[in-house]
Amino acid sequence: MARYRGPKTKIARRFREPIFGPSKALERKKYGPGMHGPSKRRRKQSEYAIQLMEKQKAKYTYGILEKQFRKMFVRASTLKGVTGENLLMLCESRLDNVVFRLGLAPTRDAARQLVSHKHITLNGEVANIPSITLRPGDKVGVRERSKSLSTIQNALASAGAGLDWVSFDRNSMEGTFVNSPKREQIPENIKEQLIVELYSK
Repeated sequence: MARYRGPKTKIARRFREPIFGPSKALERKKYGPGMHGPSKRRRKQSEYAIQLMEKQKAKYTYGILEKQFRKMFVRASTLKGVTGENLLMLCESRLDNVVFRLGLAPTRDAARQLVSHKHITLNGEVANIPSITLRPGDKVGVRERSKSLSTIQNALASAGAGLDWVSFDRNSMEGTFVNSPKREQIPENIKEQLIVELYSK
């Protein structure tokens, strides 16, 4: 399974956002990586560079590599509505992301691992493919023998308020993908229109 395995703090500093979760290093150094530090003069970015950075930020945020991300864009362009919003909706509808949104994992990487290691069920059946696209009404739960995992218990203990488009029952440890999220329901700071402009060139 292809996924990014490089330095995460360096990437987060490049975008100046904690896209992989809270980072003390990012809090200490709120500027881009590099040996010259924050005082280095940087040239004005071109339009292409800005669009490319936005696409990379989205890919790193959701843990998707280029080939799969482009396929998702092609699919988003065939759906009704705004292409950029459709793209984010597809990203949010992935099984690993929904596991993260339900509060079963502290990060998307941890959610991906839970799915890959067969700790998660989809509509009562064990699912181990993180990229599965969920449909409204799908049930996402924790496998019975995995409910006592410290990773899941700790994540639930520190989970914040849920989102409108997913619901979760702590007693049964099962959540529901209520509906595909609208753009205003997605909290990620991504300018999806720039990604559309980049792929449309």
